[in-house]
Amino acid sequence: MIKLTRLDGVQYYVNPQQIECIEVNPDTTLVMLSGNHHIVREEVDDVLGRIEAYLRRLSPLVVQE
Repeated sequence: MIKLTRLDGVQYYVNPQQIECIEVNPDTTLVMLSGNHHIVREEVDDVLGRIEAYLRRLSPLVVQE
């Protein structure tokens, strides 16, 4: 799970494996496989970095630079 922040400041956790796509319009919006949308304070590069770190924790042999 990755920790994100809603626009109202509430922090919560999202399973990044359930993210279908990320939109920037201008807020960062996560579109989930369920069809739900989550608008977060974090910039898209920060969200992508958190997803990468999550994947590295799960399987350090799979995600390599």
